[in-house]
Amino acid sequence: MSTKKYSVSDHFDFESRLSNLETLFLNCNNYRNLVSDVSNLAQKCKSSYSKIDLSSLFYILMDEGLLFFDKSDKRMNRARFQNFISHCFTYSGDGGCQKDITSISRQFSECSGFIYKDKQIKFLDTLIARLQERKSRLEIW
Repeated sequence: MSTKKYSVSDHFDFESRLSNLETLFLNCNNYRNLVSDVSNLAQKCKSSYSKIDLSSLFYILMDEGLLFFDKSDKRMNRARFQNFISHCFTYSGDGGCQKDITSISRQFSECSGFIYKDKQIKFLDTLIARLQERKSRLEIW
């Protein structure tokens, strides 16, 4: 049985190794840029609203059918909305400090309850006044 001998030069093509290293380096930089882009996308949208007001806004838009995830299944639609808000928004907490939303279920329940109708009316009055101000500015423009 004969044994084949290999020399280092058979497996060490300097140019191809250098090319492979350059490719690896470029891919690492592209990966770092991609991770940075994804991290920026993961940043939550900040709100000037309190948690209950932010909930009221989205609940009204959902309840009126203006925004939806699943029109055919109200329970699933509500669950997806709550998940979406929790993952994508922060609210204005004490002192105007932005706070993450861990759960918004209780606030959504408040929005749907008859007991909190006065809160919802007050919120709608404030929102309508703000939208009317905007309309007036556009009409003058």
